[in-house]
Amino acid sequence: MKKLFPLILILFVFTACSKKKAKNDEEIIQDYIEANNLNAEATGTGLYYVRSVTGTGDGCDENSTVRVAYKGYLTDGKVFDESSEEGISFGLWQVIQGWTEGIPYFKEGGEGILLIPSELGYGNQAVGSIPANSVLIFDIKLIEVL
Repeated sequence: MKKLFPLILILFVFTACSKKKAKNDEEIIQDYIEANNLNAEATGTGLYYVRSVTGTGDGCDENSTVRVAYKGYLTDGKVFDESSEEGISFGLWQVIQGWTEGIPYFKEGGEGILLIPSELGYGNQAVGSIPANSVLIFDIKLIEVL
């Protein structure tokens, strides 16, 4: 039993930290929504989305290949990536979980914002100019479902 106690303690601390981080992301996203007066919808996984243009074309799912124009930035407004107006094509199974889940809320021609908690983005890994544990914001336009 004495040998299990340190392991149990480590698991407890790790679980508590994970829950604290998730709550922090939620607070960050809620603050961003309020500061920018957004009418965002929650998905239940921590992801939020805003549809400014619903779109009238085909829909997609996590197995679809799509062409999307986007601009990605942090909550402080710092842009970390941006496509051309023509967008880029990719399979939704090839991208971060926030995109796999979020893009299907739009139809072709749809535009809006994805507010992605760190666990649906890059988690605790820094990637390029994106710090670890970052909430990601994407302006997106679903140009085409291929």
